[in-house]
Amino acid sequence: MTGQGTTTRGRPRGTTKRELELIAMRMFSAHGFDNTTVEQIAAAAGISGRTFFRYFPTKAEVLWSQFDDEITALEDAFATVPDDVPMMAAVRRVVVNANTYRAEDIPELRTRMHLIATVPALAATAGTHYDAWERAVSAFAARRLDSAEDALIPLAVGRTTLAAARAAFDAWVARADADLTVYLDQALSALERGFSELPSGFDTSAAGV
Repeated sequence: MTGQGTTTRGRPRGTTKRELELIAMRMFSAHGFDNTTVEQIAAAAGISGRTFFRYFPTKAEVLWSQFDDEITALEDAFATVPDDVPMMAAVRRVVVNANTYRAEDIPELRTRMHLIATVPALAATAGTHYDAWERAVSAFAARRLDSAEDALIPLAVGRTTLAAARAAFDAWVARADADLTVYLDQALSALERGFSELPSGFDTSAAGV
């Protein structure tokens, strides 16, 4: 820490939310999440503690920033889906298009996942974010079915889509041989078909989707 733990300097030119996120993740990995304070992250970035909170409400939310941006992207994309696109085809396209991670992003994502899985304070926040992702899909399904969001089928669409997407993400991180979109498209194409007819080129290896 510096001084009383907070620097009073304003945000220097070039400091962005993304840069602050990367600084925080490096510090979490090097010193531990619990041992890293907001003041230390802010000092390393050359900003004030107050400025940090303009970007993130808590230090835990640093690790969920990109995920939450994805939820917003899903909601925006679902709002523009043409009525003639079948529901599950639309879900697949929207989810695939919202995920732009490439193979070279995997080291950072593995670090993020390790922190979330091993730090109790972070693991406790996961449910809220996954629920919000699921609700984005369920809300679209409810509109298509002219149903309540908490009705059985919209809930089932949201939860099964989330499960398939998480399976695709895990397989992608394990193998690191292609972009995430490849894995998502395979998993969600299989879901779209009710797993009764696997899509062309489907990977049946043990480490595949």
